[in-house]
This record gives sequence, structure tokens and C-alpha cells, in this order.
Amino acid sequence: MGKISCVYKIMPEDDETDLEKIKDQLREELDVEDIGEEEVAFGLKAVKVSTITTDEEGGTDAVEEKLEDLEGIQSIELEHFDKL
Repeated sequence: MGKISCVYKIMPEDDETDLEKIKDQLREELDVEDIGEEEVAFGLKAVKVSTITTDEEGGTDAVEEKLEDLEGIQSIELEHFDKL
């Protein structure tokens, strides 16, 4: 079983979306290693989350399925992943 470290950029639906609510959902659904915000443009911020998953759990596909179920999300982008 191999471990995979993933970094996702999560775009909220709009600049009115509560990023703290998104972060709380991420902490509930994933094994979060690190979480933060990134300025995108014109006051819009994205949430950046780093998590670890395994090959057995379905790898990045399993993580993305969980992310797609979150409320207030416009898009999800896998920015980086590494096998550990």
C-alpha cells in the first residue's frame, strides 16, 4: 500500500461564500495535513488543502469524490501530488 500526498485548490462559488465553512467541511471529510487560503483576484480567495490518501482508498479519485460533495464549491483542481 502506497501513500499519496495531494494538494488541491478549491474555488468557492463566489466571493460571498464562507471559506471557514468550507475548511470545516474539509476537516470533517479528509485527513487534512495543511489548509490555507490563496488570493485569486478581485477579493476572491481559493482554499488550498493538503491531504494524504492511499492507493487502496482509490488514490486521488476517492479524495476528489469527497470534495465534489462539499457545499459552496465551484471547482476543484489537483495542483500537485507525490507518492510517499
